[in-house]
Amino acid sequence: MAVVTGPQAPALIRSKVVLLGAPGVGKTSLIRRFVHQTFSEEHLTTLGVKVDRKTVSLPGVNVVMLLWDMHGETVDLEVPAAYLRGSAAVLLVADASRLDQTLAPCQILLERLLSMSPNAAVQWVMNKADLIQDWEPAAAILDAAGIDIGATVKTSALDGRGVEDVFSSVASSIAGRATAGS
Repeated sequence: MAVVTGPQAPALIRSKVVLLGAPGVGKTSLIRRFVHQTFSEEHLTTLGVKVDRKTVSLPGVNVVMLLWDMHGETVDLEVPAAYLRGSAAVLLVADASRLDQTLAPCQILLERLLSMSPNAAVQWVMNKADLIQDWEPAAAILDAAGIDIGATVKTSALDGRGVEDVFSSVASSIAGRATAGS
């Protein structure tokens, strides 16, 4: 993360934001919705990593987010350490409609991430919220995993619900950490 300032210009913070989760949870779709305001029904598996960029303007600071869209991970696979190193923030993305299958990989990936970037801001994201009518079963699964449902953000890449909010919140967290560290 780099903070760049100039006369009369808002501060500029460049940061690496990594999206982690099991295959098919919608990491690519979330980035596509946030960066390009689009959604595609076509499911394309990410191979390796794809990096997008978007600037979020906050009062007095612009946060340039380098969004690392990681290939989907299962419990048995490993994200290369170089992909995680230097992350300012991570979005742990689970599929709200199949939390029982997509939550465990996030928890394992979180442990790996924090060993590489211990100061990274962490945000839990329950994507595909448009598919859920009753959140009680999801809340029970999150509670059993020790995750406060109130600390998670419900998103839908399909209809855009919560997408801007989660990325803006992460940008604010990055800005707050950068100014506190200055």
